[in-house]
Amino acid sequence: MAVSLAPKKLKRYKDIAWLLVKYGRADWAEGLGLASETAPGSGTGTTAPPQAEELAKDLEELGPTFIKVGQLLSTRADLLPPPYLEALARLQDSVEPFSFGEVERIVESELGVRISKAFSEFDSTPLAAASLGQVHRARLRDGRPVAVKVQRPAIREQIAEDLEALTGLAQLLDAHSEMGKRYEFEKIADEFRATLTAELDYRQEARNLVAIGLNLEEFPLIVVPDPILDYTTERVLTMDYVRGSKVTALSPLVKLDLNGPALAEELFRAYLKQILIDGFFHADPHPGNVFVTDDGRLALLDLGMVARLQGSMRDALLKLLLAVAEGEGDEAAERAEEIGQKLEGFDPLEFRRQIGSLVSAYQHATIEELQIGKVILGVSRIAGASGMRLPSELTLLGKTLLNLDQVGRTLAPDFDPNASVRRNAADLLRRRMWKSASPGHLAASLLEAKEFVEKLPSRVNRVLDLLAGNQLKLRVDTIDEQLLIEGLHKIANRIALGVILAALIIGASMLVRVETPFRIFGYPGLAMIFFLTAAAGGVALAVSILIKDQKKPRRPPTR
Repeated sequence: MAVSLAPKKLKRYKDIAWLLVKYGRADWAEGLGLASETAPGSGTGTTAPPQAEELAKDLEELGPTFIKVGQLLSTRADLLPPPYLEALARLQDSVEPFSFGEVERIVESELGVRISKAFSEFDSTPLAAASLGQVHRARLRDGRPVAVKVQRPAIREQIAEDLEALTGLAQLLDAHSEMGKRYEFEKIADEFRATLTAELDYRQEARNLVAIGLNLEEFPLIVVPDPILDYTTERVLTMDYVRGSKVTALSPLVKLDLNGPALAEELFRAYLKQILIDGFFHADPHPGNVFVTDDGRLALLDLGMVARLQGSMRDALLKLLLAVAEGEGDEAAERAEEIGQKLEGFDPLEFRRQIGSLVSAYQHATIEELQIGKVILGVSRIAGASGMRLPSELTLLGKTLLNLDQVGRTLAPDFDPNASVRRNAADLLRRRMWKSASPGHLAASLLEAKEFVEKLPSRVNRVLDLLAGNQLKLRVDTIDEQLLIEGLHKIANRIALGVILAALIIGASMLVRVETPFRIFGYPGLAMIFFLTAAAGGVALAVSILIKDQKKPRRPPTR
């Protein structure tokens, strides 16, 4: 994909290149050929990088697409250091609301009726305004209070242009920088495109509300608002209105009346079930998306960002979480290696050493410092530095757990997520096993058993026929017996030659005392013949050992 030279695109390229240089990645911008377009004096790369909070502010100023980019980067512990991850995790897409006239136009266009016909009340002042849309309080004709989320005008076109620019730059980075070859930024851009496209379709969010609401029915302290499907379209989402306050906005007096520890435990259990049992979880439970309702329960809002996990990945993540919770560094490293992709230069010993240090430090942390999400992100960071690429689901899980840590700590300062994992481990394992015994899995197993039973008689008959005809052959991988026999012959020949040479030497020593007129060099001739023969044989044996017994390539094993 070639970089577009359109003025609007060039400005976006310039903004991105300026961020790369400003925050310590001048080498990336130079690889793109854009370093000269950056801010004056910022391309030297000699100054210390600005504070992480400043990066969050700069991304907010670039618009909604880059706010979402910042939120995505907050899950990439392999790309950014911890202070930046924490700043971006707190990045809130709170922006100026758009006019009520635009709200009316969009709602009426999407629903096909006037607002006054669909709703008995519709507040003109929004409850909240974000980068993709804003929420208004309203009331249906039957008196039911609802919240209506309305998408920003022209936001799709703006995001499409920004995504095109990001994809083009990601391709250039992959082609012209070592970091690009290592991290494959185009794949990251594609994942971001898929995530953001799903968030822009409010019908998908409505389906998420229904699915997660059903999955969490067993948790009485957790509330998920029901969508009003007849009043929901691609750009308008209508759902039950939840009365309450953000977790971060609770006053000390209100906290006294709450059962904080029970709420924190229920929330953590609910997310462990979503992640490890259902394989479908709300991936953005930051404190702004968790409300405390007027009746003392927790409501999960803004379910546009979700993630899915395959069965094998859920099993691996459960083992990894248990290893971290139990302080088993080697076990945690082994589980991470199972789900990771080893790149060139991966150092397993260094990886295991660093994971062991991380998990050990976590075990000795105080209650205030216990953050299992931070440990998972730390595993991702160490993997990236060691030459291993972990699946994006793991970093998204780390961010989710990090947000849960913050919410749980707000509700109950003494809440220990580590202990919660251990408390729920047995139940999680039991439910994973029970789910694997679902009717679908049992049906597949029965079909395999049926096929085995059907084919078993014919296979047994074939084996018995071969056995009766003395035609049954066993093929065993073993050593090369021919090579072994040749080696034994060589050893036996040399032993025999050594015995003969020793006999000649002994015979010569005995004959040297026998007087005889036949002499060689003044010594009895027969004795000298024996000595010379023994000497020649010894030299020949030495030559054979030094020259002919070199190591030969191993032959393939016989069968």
